Amino acid sequence: MSFTAAASGFLVFLLSVSVVQGQHGWGVTYTPTEICALKGSTVDIRCTYRYPAYLDGLTVTAEKTLWFTKQEGDEPVDLRTDSEYEGRVEYHGDQKNCSLRITDLRETDSAVYKFKFITNHPTGKYTGSPGVTVTVTDLKVQVTRLLVHQSYTRAELKCHSSCRLAGSPSYVWYKNGQNIRGETSSSYTGYFGPEDSYSCAVNGYEASRSPSVYSPKVPSVLVSPSGETVEGSSVTLTCSSDANPAATYTWYKKNGNPDHEPFSTEPQLDFVSIQSSDSGEYYCAAENELGAKRSDTITINVKYGPKNTSVSVSPSGETVEGSSVTLTCSSDANPAATYTWYKENRTLHQGPEESYNFTSISSEDSGTYHCQSDNQYGQFNSSSLFIDVQYAPKFPSVLVSPSGETVEGSSVTLTCSSDANPAATYTWYKENEASPKASGQTFTITNFTSEHSGNYYCEAQNRRGRHTSTLQLTVVAGKGTIYITAAIVALIVLILIAVFLLYLWIRKKKTLNSTTEPSDPVQTVQSDSGPEYENLTAAQTEDTEEQEDLV
Repeated sequence: MSFTAAASGFLVFLLSVSVVQGQHGWGVTYTPTEICALKGSTVDIRCTYRYPAYLDGLTVTAEKTLWFTKQEGDEPVDLRTDSEYEGRVEYHGDQKNCSLRITDLRETDSAVYKFKFITNHPTGKYTGSPGVTVTVTDLKVQVTRLLVHQSYTRAELKCHSSCRLAGSPSYVWYKNGQNIRGETSSSYTGYFGPEDSYSCAVNGYEASRSPSVYSPKVPSVLVSPSGETVEGSSVTLTCSSDANPAATYTWYKKNGNPDHEPFSTEPQLDFVSIQSSDSGEYYCAAENELGAKRSDTITINVKYGPKNTSVSVSPSGETVEGSSVTLTCSSDANPAATYTWYKENRTLHQGPEESYNFTSISSEDSGTYHCQSDNQYGQFNSSSLFIDVQYAPKFPSVLVSPSGETVEGSSVTLTCSSDANPAATYTWYKENEASPKASGQTFTITNFTSEHSGNYYCEAQNRRGRHTSTLQLTVVAGKGTIYITAAIVALIVLILIAVFLLYLWIRKKKTLNSTTEPSDPVQTVQSDSGPEYENLTAAQTEDTEEQEDLV
């Protein structure tokens, strides 16, 4: 093993065996074939090559030499023209020396390096294989022991490289970028505050200082895609924190679980098809051996169309006419839904209000109601709700069958009807009688007689109230009775006429006896003038008036 210094760094040879590659006088020798070097240092790859002095009667000379790590097609790419090595490679040598120097090593410089030369002979070109393997590594600070207190962390650190350094190099330690004087060991024990960092370097090569180790910075959270989060879409939350050693991540959903259990332990929180239930406040924690930090809370507000739309009525229970009733439409939606109310298929009201009132509900408001909730992401119809308005019976109406006059001996059916909810029960009464005549919507009287005549009324009743209706029934005589009555009346009229005529005759006779001679009755009667005629006319007039009074 050997340690070779360069102008801006150092390198370590892991294998320093010289390998001669070639045949029949052609060859390339690499010393060594494997090199491990630190990032930022300079590496020298030693190389010699050879070829025959004469070939086929031709003096052989080298016309072109180059180093390469990759090819374009069949042609190697000269490192001096490769943009990745621009200004960092130097060829050192003459006809026998083909050494290569690479400065300011980068981890991307890790590769297999090969040398190729081309002579003036038509077949005189040669590539030295398998080449030299160069591995570029970095100094790292490892945390080997940790003691965590409430306000600080005590850690044992080690300056480490995957390259085995030759000899016993001394080290330089840094805290927050400042040299910690007196510390030259590869190990260091330090105290970490929340903002402290430590790094190390090999003494003499401070330009190749290791990356600092420190506890995580406050994590940031990125939501992708940005903008509104719509239900069913794919959403990713990414937690990142500047930390060395690299942080591990834990996701939490605020108030998502009472025991504060982790929601996820990945840097990314993926929602393949995000749902409304995923809405909430999230934060992540970044942690390494030196400490932990948590991010600010981020709110995920999942937007979605209305669902689970339903209708309720208040007060619950029976709905009584005249009372105040409120219908409420409820729906799960984000943003909040607007509502449209329907009775059967007729639109009643539209607006942002969830409730629909009847300040004094009536029987006409009975029917089937439903609401529709909608926002820009969709709409949803509720199931139907039947409003059954209960009310006392309205004024009953009575139907008589058969209609017309009620004839003695016939059958009469009375029917009572009333608009009521719940349906009314009916009771029949006759005026001035305490006991009901019948119950039920119809009341039938068979063999109707004059005793049945009178005022009847029905009473319609439910648990909301009652109302009555009155009907007068009067009997009309039958045909046989009418004939007998007419004969009696005619007989009475004839008797009255006979009595009246007899009366007139008697009166006339008395008048004649008192005003005329008995020997000349005819002449007196036939005279159309004088006192006798006037008296008779007056008497006849009085008799006529008496007859009219009798009639």
